[in-house]
Parts: sequence; structure tokens; C-alpha cells
Amino acid sequence: NPTSSVINNGISMIAGGNSVVFNPHPAAKRSSCFTISLINQAIVKAGGPPNVLCAIANPTIDSAQTLMKHPKIKLLVVTGGPAVVKAAMNSDKKVIAAGPGNPPCVVDETADLVKAGRDIVDGAGFDNNIVCICEKEILAVSQIADQLKEEMIKNGAHELKGEQIEKVTELVIADPGKPGHEGAPNKKYVGKDASVIARDIGLDISEQTKILLCEVDRYHPLVWTEQLLPVIPLVRFSNVDKAIDFAVQCEHNFRHSASIHSKNIAKLSRMAKLMNCSLFIKNGPNYSG
Repeated sequence: NPTSSVINNGISMIAGGNSVVFNPHPAAKRSSCFTISLINQAIVKAGGPPNVLCAIANPTIDSAQTLMKHPKIKLLVVTGGPAVVKAAMNSDKKVIAAGPGNPPCVVDETADLVKAGRDIVDGAGFDNNIVCICEKEILAVSQIADQLKEEMIKNGAHELKGEQIEKVTELVIADPGKPGHEGAPNKKYVGKDASVIARDIGLDISEQTKILLCEVDRYHPLVWTEQLLPVIPLVRFSNVDKAIDFAVQCEHNFRHSASIHSKNIAKLSRMAKLMNCSLFIKNGPNYSG
């Protein structure tokens, strides 16, 4: 999630009194550098110095390692896969590093379903779900699941069914996740528009579609894989406690992020305690956290 990471981390780092050097992923160098230039323009317009943020124009693994070892760099903030995180941890510098996530979103029978449907589509569809905190799977109480889906469709979801779900799974999942194994998405489709993914399974849908919604069983690979793209599974449960217990399982105990839509204070509290994650959102889109 290059643009949102540059904006969020850049503002936080400047607020802390730092200048910043970014070494973006090579596949994201154009969008990252463009975002950095916009922030720098805003800083100068507000009376600040030029080039408070800068970036390696043609980033590589070697340039990242050079930055990590540079004596004038005091703090490394790392997002990405385990290899780059491990390299940062071995640098003898202070490190803030992100880990994997697979945030579950529970919806129970007490939830405001109009709001929940809107919030989940907005959250899961944000930046095409490439952000690690975004809703990755929906765990809904059976009695409200149909109404929840209706509200999501009103807000930009398109529901896939039957063979369409099988096709999209084969397309976007490279290494199917399962209990005890987090799996991996097809990198070709990470961050792609829902309409682009739909086109590649033979569907012509609106370019304004935010997410592709797939109702599946609890052991489907879409549930267990951090997909990082706008194909979102929904699983039904007979009651909210079963949904919460399953949320702990499919999150792989990463303790990263999770959310719930409910008006039941006891259930809100129960899930928060069981998940014990860094980011826990109640009755809102995950990005609000």
C-alpha cells in the first residue's frame, strides 16, 4: 500500500521531528515518488523546508541494505515481506516492522446492518484491499447474513456465486491458506481493481465495483489467505460466539487487526479480549483504526 504508507508514515515521522528517506518497492516507485512530491509541495507551501521527504528513484535490495547500514539513519520503519523485515532486524538499528495479518470482521444480529454493510465495503475496498489492516473475511451470524449482503451490494459489492467463486479462487490464490498455513495470493492480482479481476474470469461488471463478495464455507482458502485484493469471503455462523471463536483461528494468532459490528457490549468485549490484537475496531471500517 505505497501511497497510504507514504502519507501516514511521512506525516507521523515529520511530526516527530525527522526527515525521511524512502526506499519503496520497485513495483511502487512511481506512485511513491509522486506522493512524496505532493507532500513536499505542501510542506513548502506551509513555510517548511524543501525535500523533507525524499526517496531512492530506482530502489533495489542493495539500496535498501545501504540505507539500513548508513550511520546517519537512526530508525528503520519497514513494511513488506519477512525477508526485508529480517534484514532490518539484523541491522543493529532501532526497528519498527510490520508483520502479516488476516483481519476477520464479525457481524452479529444486533448490528446496524445498513451501517455495517457500508463500512465493510468501504474498509475492505480501500486501496483495493492492499492494506494489511483491511477486512479480509466476514464472519456473519446466519440470521442477518442475507440482509448484510444486500446492504453490501447497495454500497458497491458484486456477489459471485458457484463456479465464479471457484474460478476467482484459482485466479487470485497462488498458495491456498488453511489452518496452520497462511498461504499467499497471486502477486499479479494484488491491489488490482475488482472489475479487472472479474474480467479475467469472464465477467463484465461496473468499473465502480469496490469488492467481489463470495459466500464460502469456513475452510475455503479465501478465508485463510491474506489476499491483499478486493475478493472478500463471507462465512455464516449459527451464533456470534462461534463467529468470534473462529475469528481467532483464521487470523492465525497474528494478533494484527480485527473488527466487529455489534451493539452487544459483552460480545464486543469478549472478542477484543480473545483477539488481543494491535488494532481492534468496533462498529466502523478497519481503516478508521
